[in-house]
Amino acid sequence: MTNTTRQLHPVLIAMALSLGAAVALGITRFSYGLLLPPMRADLGWSYATAGGMNTANAMGYFIGALLTPWLFRRCSPYAALMAGVLTSALFMTLSGLVTDTGLLMIQRLLAGISSSWTFVAGSLLAARLGARHPGQAGWLLGIYYGGCGLGIVVSAISIPLCMDWAERAAMPHPWQAVWITLGALCLLAAWLMRAARHIPASGNTQGPTTDIALGRFTPALAGYLMFGMGYIGYMTFVVAWLKELGLAAATITAFYSLLGLGVMASSRLWAGMLNHFKGGQSLAILTALCGLATLLPAILPPGPIGLAGVFISGLLFGGVFLSVVASTTMLVRHNLPVQAWPAGIAAFTTLFAIGQVVGPAMVGWIADNAGGLRAGLLLSASVLLLGALIASRQQSFAVSHSV
Repeated sequence: MTNTTRQLHPVLIAMALSLGAAVALGITRFSYGLLLPPMRADLGWSYATAGGMNTANAMGYFIGALLTPWLFRRCSPYAALMAGVLTSALFMTLSGLVTDTGLLMIQRLLAGISSSWTFVAGSLLAARLGARHPGQAGWLLGIYYGGCGLGIVVSAISIPLCMDWAERAAMPHPWQAVWITLGALCLLAAWLMRAARHIPASGNTQGPTTDIALGRFTPALAGYLMFGMGYIGYMTFVVAWLKELGLAAATITAFYSLLGLGVMASSRLWAGMLNHFKGGQSLAILTALCGLATLLPAILPPGPIGLAGVFISGLLFGGVFLSVVASTTMLVRHNLPVQAWPAGIAAFTTLFAIGQVVGPAMVGWIADNAGGLRAGLLLSASVLLLGALIASRQQSFAVSHSV
């Protein structure tokens, strides 16, 4: 361990690292949910086209996940992390310079590739940091994934303010100013993330192939695929659904901010469970709670009860969904040797990405053709609950954890 690493508290390093999750998901991915309604209205998109933008982003995430082993053979995880953040900033900025749907879709795909590199590299570095401090491993991983919540809160606050400024400035496409602003925020995050370079390497990051070991993760991998399909439908379309319900812009901002705060709080909330369970229990429990949160806004009646349900849904979903991702990293840590962690994390990320490719297009098609956004949210909730049931079948298996 280097002298600098001794001087920096692991929590401070995890907080710097968490800005990678803020960029990869909180800003690059989930900010689009707030931008979907104004972009759809301005550009005349159907819900299928609007969902297709996040499908393209998820396809890029999938491509990035497949390329991650190749990337790790050529550079360190820290270099991959920073490359992902900087290229995300570039592609976010470029999204604010065009209006053509095809070009916007290409930008979303490229941003998906870069955010995948950021997120997988950050997950690996967070796992290494946890291995150096095993008593705090669940919390440190939670801090990293909780960074997504910071990105969501920043998006929830900055996007309406930026949209309002652009509209008052009579910009022809006010949403373009938002993309450029978000790109600048990604650059700021890159500058603040430099403390993550002090996380030491942990032996051989390539190691032997792990086909047999990964085959033993089949229930967890299948459940995580279903999670990817279900949760992204909520995150893509819930703001559009709240607008359809007639909620005011300030109420929607409060809802999305509360969701982000829930993500940030989850780092402490589930740390003990992530440390304790070695099999698929955490993945199953947290995915089921996501299903419940997705169900609430679709089934509750309008009025005060429905509004309360919306806010409970946002808080519960925010407090759970990134901990589902953390649970798969902990599952890898608990059950694979350290040299197999990159392969294990990449396998879960790949299945996650496939689910995210299917989810937005599926919900968008249903919203256009078969019952509106309510039906899409009901389908997303059903997929999540099925994924929880499948993940509950995952067993743990003993392994040596030499670091």
